Amino acid sequence: MSGLPASNVTDPVPVTGDGPRHVAIIMDGNGRWAKRRFLPRVAGHKAGAEAVRRTVTAAADMGLGALTLYAFSSENWRRPAEEVSDLMGILRHYLRKEVAELHKNGIRLRTIGDIGALEGDLIDLIREGVELTKDNSRLDFVLALNYGAQDEMVRAVRDIAREVAAGRLDPSAIEPGAIEARLDTSDLPPLDLIIRTSGERRLSNFLLWQAAYAELLFVDTLWPDFDADTLAAAIADFGARDRRFGGR
Repeated sequence: MSGLPASNVTDPVPVTGDGPRHVAIIMDGNGRWAKRRFLPRVAGHKAGAEAVRRTVTAAADMGLGALTLYAFSSENWRRPAEEVSDLMGILRHYLRKEVAELHKNGIRLRTIGDIGALEGDLIDLIREGVELTKDNSRLDFVLALNYGAQDEMVRAVRDIAREVAAGRLDPSAIEPGAIEARLDTSDLPPLDLIIRTSGERRLSNFLLWQAAYAELLFVDTLWPDFDADTLAAAIADFGARDRRFGGR
């Protein structure tokens, strides 16, 4: 799908029983947003951080259980060093500025991925934010940082292999639940909907296991232009789908 129906939402529409509990977004289009405005690429990333703020607020107001945003993939390290530095600087600024507001609004900050590869002060900011908000329950806001779905599955398989080698797990007892229990998302609601912005139509190594029966929605909106109306329209699109999970 290249777009969504026009939306004139002025107040958040609560998610109903037929709506998604867990929405994940591949935030794409910051660079193109900046290029169209003859701005440096970093300006697009800064505008994207504003879209994060709007979207998290809207998700909480709509009553979502979890919102996972693909903030930095394990492949993003291949980008030019200056751009990686800019992205980390924006993340650092966001955490310093927004964690207190998240806590005030009852939002719990979570992460998935291998944050151990980040700079030490960033790791400290993340851990402080997670600790401060750990008892909140209004929304699980999950940042995927240095995350790759293939790496996540490899880590899960290695853990299972160690259990088998130690004699603590019978290979015949290995089933999908054994893998799911070892994924980064093990204590989050099942993934219902993945949205990718900017018109691209691929998952880019994001939540591959979890996406097995998730609905996929590809929208032309560039990430810095994403807002409550766009999210509401995506949730409405989700509600109109017939989810059969392989049945009839």
